[in-house]
Amino acid sequence: MNQTKQSWKLWASACAVAGVLMVGGCKNQGGTTGNSATGTDAKGEITLGLFTSMTGGTASFGKSTDSGIKMAIAEANAKGGVLGRQIRVQLEDNGGKPDQAVTAVQKLISSDNVVAVLGDVASSNSLAAAPICQSAKVPMLSPSSTNPKVTQVGDYIFRTCFIDPFQGTVCARFAQQTLKAKTAAVFIDNKSDYSRGLAKYFIEEFSKTGKIVATDYYSAGDNDFRAQLTNIKPKNPDVLFIPGYYTEVGAIALQARELKMNQPLLGGDGWDSPKLTEIGKDAVQGAYFSTHYSSESTDPRVKKFVADFKKQNNGETPDALCAIAYDAANLMLSAIKKAGVADADEASRKKIRDALAATKDFPGVTGNITLDKDRNAIKPAVMVQVKGSDFKYVTTVKP
Repeated sequence: MNQTKQSWKLWASACAVAGVLMVGGCKNQGGTTGNSATGTDAKGEITLGLFTSMTGGTASFGKSTDSGIKMAIAEANAKGGVLGRQIRVQLEDNGGKPDQAVTAVQKLISSDNVVAVLGDVASSNSLAAAPICQSAKVPMLSPSSTNPKVTQVGDYIFRTCFIDPFQGTVCARFAQQTLKAKTAAVFIDNKSDYSRGLAKYFIEEFSKTGKIVATDYYSAGDNDFRAQLTNIKPKNPDVLFIPGYYTEVGAIALQARELKMNQPLLGGDGWDSPKLTEIGKDAVQGAYFSTHYSSESTDPRVKKFVADFKKQNNGETPDALCAIAYDAANLMLSAIKKAGVADADEASRKKIRDALAATKDFPGVTGNITLDKDRNAIKPAVMVQVKGSDFKYVTTVKP
């Protein structure tokens, strides 16, 4: 998932940081007892870094990601770890902000001496942090940043999710083929790389045989969307596509229904949070969105993952961001095992990078994962519908 100008300005910061990283850099800021030579502590643990939003507007995403990674690491450690060593994750909260993502990753690399980095969900945060990892030649694996520009930063940057050209196309075709929409309006978060990118690809695909009758914009953090919705309403679109995050989507839905806009609502994986129905209440009922997996799948891997997670988390059902983070952690551990090394030095990290790049048919709970030449995952998308507090499976769309 996905402030492009702001993110790319951070290239300068990355270049400045690179020099610091090469000489061992920053003072340890706490949270780990890193050994600068090996990237392990006195017990020989392998240290991975995780940066994500544990606080802030998208904290639900960060918490889901953290819970999925924790589960994968706990399972691996229970089986003896990797390369005979236990794994530890050093977590840094970026508060959902790109500048804090930069600070978090700088600390993970130069102070905590992590072997590799996991994160983030929001593409804007990943775009901010990726140049730091690329400059330091530290593998970075994002579970769920879907903006294509994330992996374009460089050859040390990977993801385990599909990208927005595919997701946008899936949503547009679903709108036309399943919802029978001939016209659409698009309501875009102008501050979000994710939202703008997803909107672009939806519009391109939908416009091939349908008509976009309105586009309008809001910014993350807004809470009054009535003016824009009032502009859209007279166009009477067959579907309203909102490629944003649950934090604003719930309020947009409430205000759209207040204005008697009763057309189907459609979105992307940024909707995938239990908070969506808490915020949007009845207004989001019946809405559809694309995401990475369904907990209702009959696939044995999914059934076991869901059952194990529920057992460990008081019956809570793991959402898609939890599932894809679980896959990302396991994929990273598999790459470390194949590389045969797990030290915080350039040679070891290069071997891990190469092992990640060679990923083919990795068996994940969100589907088998193959990474293409651009380090993007080739995998299916799932369409779900909001019913009560649940997201019910509708269909799977393969690449």
